[in-house]
Amino acid sequence: MATITRVDDPADPRVDDFRDLTTADRRPDRPGGRGLVIAEGVVVVRRMIDSPYPVRSLLGVPRRFDELADDLAGLPVPAYAADAETMAAVVGFHLNRGVLAVADRAVPPDVTALLRHARLVAVLEGVNDHENLGALFRNAAALGVDAVLLGPRCSDPLYRRSVRVSMGHVLRVPFAELPGPWPSSLEVLRAAGLRVAALTPAADARPLSTVAPDQRIAVLLGAEGPGLTADALAAADLRVRIPMAPGVDSLNVATAAAVAFHALGAAGRP
Repeated sequence: MATITRVDDPADPRVDDFRDLTTADRRPDRPGGRGLVIAEGVVVVRRMIDSPYPVRSLLGVPRRFDELADDLAGLPVPAYAADAETMAAVVGFHLNRGVLAVADRAVPPDVTALLRHARLVAVLEGVNDHENLGALFRNAAALGVDAVLLGPRCSDPLYRRSVRVSMGHVLRVPFAELPGPWPSSLEVLRAAGLRVAALTPAADARPLSTVAPDQRIAVLLGAEGPGLTADALAAADLRVRIPMAPGVDSLNVATAAAVAFHALGAAGRP
């Protein structure tokens, strides 16, 4: 079981991995970032323990460690117990969820191997809002998406806020950056036998309901607001839209993704 050690001094160097999490230099996607993955709360910590990400240590209040006792069995990493005030002084804010885990990054999967048996894939261009990205990964996990591929200008899915909003599912859904120049890098999807469907509110796009869910398909999604670039739209095999009530032109990107995942992944669900 993880060794639980009491920490009463916020300056204790053993909890440096958790220090000042609100500052920019703790973000793994910023210059000088440490590249560590942070899980917050019992549910997300459990998912991190069960994920491919190697846990380094934990920090929490004692009662959260009691809740995690079964999960920590056989986990040979240090766990530091502190009261809420000490923990807040280390982290830089009061953490209502009461426990954190920190992990190193896992080796990114090979894109070709990732696509070999995938039936439903999400491809993102410019999705740079951490909360939208986390919500999108949560939807992907719930609706049977096999992989998420990141095109240009996407935020880091492993930033703390994205991990939290995803409820830890970003640690479960395989993802990788698309190699090569954009959007010609989409050819790797076609080479793997997937059609690329660009989601757009354009009136001349096909209604989503006309696309049969019995095919291997990649859903191409753009940023909140501007959507997909013209180059990305031109590189897709088809353009699809979600019909909406008059006076509404679009949905939040994570919501639109969920609608598309549900419609296009229907054949693979009970």
